[in-house]
Amino acid sequence: MSDLAIETTGLAKRFGTRFAVDGIDLAVPRGAVYGFLGPNGSGKTTTIRLLLGLLAPNAGKIRVLGDPIPQAAREVLPRVGALVEGPAFYPFLSGAANLARLDSANPHASAKDRRARIAAALERVGLGHVAEKKVRTYSLGMKQRLGIAAALLSPRDLLILDEPTNGLDPQGTREVRALVRSLAEDGTTVFVSSHLLAEVEQMCTHVGVMSQGKLVAQGDLETLRRLRRPRLVVETPDADHAAHVLSGLCLRDIRVETRGDRLRVVADADGTPTEEVCAALVHAGVRVRGIASDHGSLEDLFVALTGEGFEVAG
Repeated sequence: MSDLAIETTGLAKRFGTRFAVDGIDLAVPRGAVYGFLGPNGSGKTTTIRLLLGLLAPNAGKIRVLGDPIPQAAREVLPRVGALVEGPAFYPFLSGAANLARLDSANPHASAKDRRARIAAALERVGLGHVAEKKVRTYSLGMKQRLGIAAALLSPRDLLILDEPTNGLDPQGTREVRALVRSLAEDGTTVFVSSHLLAEVEQMCTHVGVMSQGKLVAQGDLETLRRLRRPRLVVETPDADHAAHVLSGLCLRDIRVETRGDRLRVVADADGTPTEEVCAALVHAGVRVRGIASDHGSLEDLFVALTGEGFEVAG
């Protein structure tokens, strides 16, 4: 058995003369929570549709749970749960009734324990108390969670979620994050397409970054963080003075940033010990509120890789 839940080689999809997906090599380890990131139009949803056999590639190979797609789709897809481009339900039916219709269309699902499985799926996503309410009364976040419940009606080895926290309030977002983690702890591989960097940092173990149809970076979270040069961050009300002192220490790429009501000076670290930089600042009369060395955030890395910004909060 392959140790990869998803593996693609040279995967490409063209619409007319434009490549939406351009020769990507995905490697998603089994048991991982894999964050699939990129700006709008970068090819994320097209890739997901290719993985599920909803689109045919122009080139390349796909293996899902060790088997080729689309050739083995009939055998593989019953082991895959998916929520793609937002859930769609009958608004005049209850949440439970919608799930019953979906479940009855699954030839691999047993009718004998259908009611119990639906109740368990709704409870797991926090909708047990509104199971009998009509979906037209649900908020966007509740509909999103109902979509995840639909993907969990049967045991899944792989769960593919396209923007699973879209429309959720902070509490709902935390619940989905906890749900994804618990699924991974139970052995399910979770593939999460998202543009919310803060969520990915708290939820995912591995990350792939798309830009203009290409996979520009991939790996476990810590490895990707180390791709960035270490940097020095100084919080101080004396930003201009601090920048002048850092320049005298020959630090590079010095810039002043505003975060809320706080000023900070950021510079690429060159190996100079942080305590020496702090001593130089204090000696020059700079009021230092905080100083630290780090490799930057995922946001910094993704902007550097793609040249585009990302949303960092829900």
